[in-house]
Amino acid sequence: MTIELQRLEDEPIVVDDLERLSFRVDRRAYTDDDVAAQEMARIFDRCWLYIGHESEVPEPGSYVSRDVGGRPVFMVHGSDGVIRVFANSCTHRGALLCSQPAGQVKSFRCPYHDWTFSNKGELTGVPIPDGYGPGFRKADFGLAEHRSDSYRGFVFVTFDPEQPRTLTEYLAGATEYIDLVADQSETGMEVIQGAQLHGAQANWKLMMENSVDIYHFRALHKRYVSYMQSLGSVPPRRRGGFARALGLGHGANELPPAAARPLAHWTPMFDPELRPRMEATAARFVEKFGAERAQRITGMNRALMIFPNLMIIDAIALTIRKIDPVGADRMAITSVALAPKDEDPEIRELRKSHYLTFLGPAGFATPDDIEIIESCQRGYRNSTVRYSDLSRGMDKEIPETTDELPAREFWRQWDRMMHGDDGHFEVARQVELQGAEQE
Repeated sequence: MTIELQRLEDEPIVVDDLERLSFRVDRRAYTDDDVAAQEMARIFDRCWLYIGHESEVPEPGSYVSRDVGGRPVFMVHGSDGVIRVFANSCTHRGALLCSQPAGQVKSFRCPYHDWTFSNKGELTGVPIPDGYGPGFRKADFGLAEHRSDSYRGFVFVTFDPEQPRTLTEYLAGATEYIDLVADQSETGMEVIQGAQLHGAQANWKLMMENSVDIYHFRALHKRYVSYMQSLGSVPPRRRGGFARALGLGHGANELPPAAARPLAHWTPMFDPELRPRMEATAARFVEKFGAERAQRITGMNRALMIFPNLMIIDAIALTIRKIDPVGADRMAITSVALAPKDEDPEIRELRKSHYLTFLGPAGFATPDDIEIIESCQRGYRNSTVRYSDLSRGMDKEIPETTDELPAREFWRQWDRMMHGDDGHFEVARQVELQGAEQE
């Protein structure tokens, strides 16, 4: 049975009961085809969406192509130095211009009729031009450019011509956490070549929830916990960190490392010869940023969720994970590793190894996560149990990392946007309350 949006007021999907400290989500949100279709129009067609990192297109002519919000697009570094995002569709008859995931070109040629476009989007060549009348102008057939912007190297695109927010405004409190990632190198961060493309037979929102769910770590990832213990690193019980809602659906967890961090946090699971180098790096960060901020950059893990479908996980490695819906019960996942450009080569190899060991599609963690969210999706077929509960930590003034505050922030924004509200009032109210507290 499908549910129409006009019935959501009568049968709410998100039940947020602050008085009873109860937060529930109707499982139709994960299973209903009509809800999935409406998400594309009400969320993915309206938000700022992550497309890639500037380091993926470092030189004029370099490009990457991928689907964003269900639309084929490509990001290209123009010969004028500007990074742009175009629809991956020839303006003549619509064929894909970029069939490869990445490359380096001076121009883009459509394979259908040989129309040619510059890497700035201009139509530069049309075979047999005398077949067109005097009113035909190449300037009218340039590539369709989407509004895009970047923050600290992370590039986003929006398909909403009336998007009222700048990217920085949209990111709200998430900028604080992007800064903690971007400040890990004075020369900049870069995506390590090679992407992991996989998926799951489950609703995309389950992976977003899972990615900020610290509560499951010891229960679900027992093999990895045992592996770390065998290497001399004893994962702490998840205390000493905190969960945060960052506004507009964004959220984060921040907590002490369960293992070593390649940047500057050594434990016995790393080669002892690396310890002096990593400690020297930590000391440089203290000198530059001060002890408190340096500790957050080098000595704390974090999972940052940017609404609707981006995760940045900064732990034993640093991954950017884009999670795209493919219907109600399928998703596509693109994961890449991020690292400092000036990283010690030996530590870089260590980072890549641990990225694949834990965060990769065949690592310790990701197969566990895929299996469990697919299990949830199958369990939702029994509609006798109507709601999932995300109430953990609602009674706490300062939520811990095992609490579900980031997931609730996600669902509150999801609910607002599915009802036609972009969350402006809520953010304004939060800013007003913060100002009152400071006074």
